[in-house]
Amino acid sequence: QVRLVESGGGSVQAGGSLRLSCVASENTGCMGWFRQAPGKEREGVAMIDSGSSATEYADSVKGRFSISRDTTKNTLYLSMSSLKPEDGGTYYCAARRWWENACNGVLTPTIFPYWGQGTQVTVSS
Repeated sequence: QVRLVESGGGSVQAGGSLRLSCVASENTGCMGWFRQAPGKEREGVAMIDSGSSATEYADSVKGRFSISRDTTKNTLYLSMSSLKPEDGGTYYCAARRWWENACNGVLTPTIFPYWGQGTQVTVSS
């Protein structure tokens, strides 16, 4: 069972930046970031293939967020800038099995069997 541990959340003012990290206990395939605000459904933020490092972003974060990974450290990152209050919520790291390298361009939670516990991001106006 792959374990994912997120860190880096916090409280920032609108326009600020944060960098989230997610450390996996072992090699994984495609990885992604999702977020959930109170009373709302979990939504995809970004994901990255394991082999090609191809990325996919939600329209709402394009140009402001950047997903990356360091496979030597089994670590996933999400650099967030120009943060808006609507970016707030619990951010979750997700991963596919190590042989499932491709995310296939579909930012949906259903393809990810492994999930972290989440890290809270609060953006004040």
